[in-house]
Amino acid sequence: MENGHHVPGGHLLFVWSAHGWTLQQRDGEVPAVGSIVQANETLLRISKIGPSPLPGDRRLCAYTQLA
Repeated sequence: MENGHHVPGGHLLFVWSAHGWTLQQRDGEVPAVGSIVQANETLLRISKIGPSPLPGDRRLCAYTQLA
């Protein structure tokens, strides 16, 4: 189910840090826009959901900003 934000294989998280952006693989459904996640001991807010930036990857990607 892609429109319901569940694609087998989990999702990706595009994580902001002071050192730059990283792409992390996560299990489960992609978090909703506005929700808070923790990555690298930092709380981040999901700002948008989009397609994976990796070629041929069908997973969704959650993009973050500082919470």
